[in-house]
Amino acid sequence: MSNLLERITINPNQCGGRPCIRGMRIRVLDVLDLFAAGLSAEQILEEMPDLEAEDLKAALIYASRKLDHPVLVV
Repeated sequence: MSNLLERITINPNQCGGRPCIRGMRIRVLDVLDLFAAGLSAEQILEEMPDLEAEDLKAALIYASRKLDHPVLVV
């Protein structure tokens, strides 16, 4: 699974430093938005032919790890 996360790159000079897929100008957020809009993985890959199935998995894993943090109530 950690190999998949190597597909996520962050470059402060690209896309405002937001996480992207393999150094391309396709943000993790773009992939998540397409899933949220109801597109299937196959449809996303058709829409963005530079992506690979593993890129979609990497975007989902990256997002889930970023959201899995403890919330401290003070």
